[in-house]
Amino acid sequence: MTLPRLFGIPGALRAGSYNRLLLAEARRLFGPADYDEADLRLPLYDGDLEQAEGIPASVQRLADGIVAADAVVIATPEYNRGPSGVLKNALDWISRTKGRPFRDKPLAIISAADGRGGGDRSQYALRLMLVAFRPHLLQGPEVLVPEAAHAFDAGGRLVHEAQSKALEELMAALRAAGERR
Repeated sequence: MTLPRLFGIPGALRAGSYNRLLLAEARRLFGPADYDEADLRLPLYDGDLEQAEGIPASVQRLADGIVAADAVVIATPEYNRGPSGVLKNALDWISRTKGRPFRDKPLAIISAADGRGGGDRSQYALRLMLVAFRPHLLQGPEVLVPEAAHAFDAGGRLVHEAQSKALEELMAALRAAGERR
């Protein structure tokens, strides 16, 4: 039996970000899978650059990773009440690639943030941004991890049982959606 392919998109660049920790937990709870993770260190979207040089290789690798996956999970931080600039930039570039990589792709959104909302505004804004991509966006359970500095133990596991159970349920739903493809 072939393992499902899970593609993770961390919305933060920092190696030790809370959303990278949350993405690692999502990967663990998803279960056995071939896993790959996006690198969002991309050039800023620039129509002149695109016209002169085409789609950068780093952007094409990102789009190809989405296409190859059975399911995608995005972990978004909340910066100034919205997703990070690097995540928005990645979506801008992906929208310029051929083949509509996100089309009908099972997709889950999760977030961790230091604030009380756990990234709720970032998730809502990201959901709006993704409408044009037409993924199979899972609606819940919502996984919002507030006060993220205190949400993980030394091993990177979520300390609150309710958050862990919600993430486990979401990853089970994502896995099932990916296996139905």
